[in-house]
Amino acid sequence: MNKVTHIETISDMHKMLPHSNVKHPLAAVVDFSKYQEQFYSGMKITLGFYSVMFKNFCVNKMKYGQQSYDFQEGSLVCIAPRQVITLDEPVKQTADVSGWGLFFHPDLIRGTSLGKSIKEYSFFSYETNEALHLSEKEKATLYNIVQKIDEELFDNIDKHSQTLIVSNIELLLNYCTRYYDRQFITRKNANRDMLMKIEDILTRRFQSTDLSEKGLPTVKDLADQVFLSPNYLSDLLKRETGMNAQDRIHYYLIEEAKNLLLSSGKTVAELAFSMGFEYPQYFSRLFKSKTGMTPLEFRNMN
Repeated sequence: MNKVTHIETISDMHKMLPHSNVKHPLAAVVDFSKYQEQFYSGMKITLGFYSVMFKNFCVNKMKYGQQSYDFQEGSLVCIAPRQVITLDEPVKQTADVSGWGLFFHPDLIRGTSLGKSIKEYSFFSYETNEALHLSEKEKATLYNIVQKIDEELFDNIDKHSQTLIVSNIELLLNYCTRYYDRQFITRKNANRDMLMKIEDILTRRFQSTDLSEKGLPTVKDLADQVFLSPNYLSDLLKRETGMNAQDRIHYYLIEEAKNLLLSSGKTVAELAFSMGFEYPQYFSRLFKSKTGMTPLEFRNMN
């Protein structure tokens, strides 16, 4: 099935879920245990709103973008609008089905502090194989917040509703940030192995002779090689090295440029072209921003 079903509004989502009533036009909390039979094999969907989904049971395989992922017990996934989600296999019936979904439209947070900061929650752009795995205490904390949101949605909408709903969504996302930070720490050994792989890729890339043909590596290039999303890769590197992915690429570039400035007789322009820069002035500008001196000043100083 190649057709992608787009669900633009919260009301549209409710129409797909039998016995589901619209409580608020811009936000919804869904109890997944009531709709376990509403997921179809091969169904591709995109949403016009943000999704925070928690599953406390093993269900069907899901694809998010190009990555396939077993949506495992106790995992939480945050998905930004317009991302393609594919259900690969039918839901397996279980005796203990539970989980919830929080959905909110961009219009709900427009003009609020959360609307201004939503892009800072980088986990909305993680792949689903980078899901957040929660402890029992963490599950309870998030569930309590979701219940408060649901209660507010159930009550009559008044002038305070949006502020309270948005405040609780922001609180939930801030807890997700804390729990992702915890997950980066608890996965330190795995992260160290990943870091070594990334460093090896960058070392080999900058020591190769084909930079002028392939060009400089991008964050997406690097992320694709290690099967991570660009945002997750950047966050992982930031926590492990103090540099995000772009800064890490620049670090290797500048170190290799220093070596070439001192060991080769190439002009700055020739060196810039050999390293994949289309315009030498871009290289000189980047070099100075990272070292405080121009390439020629560095060469003459040494």
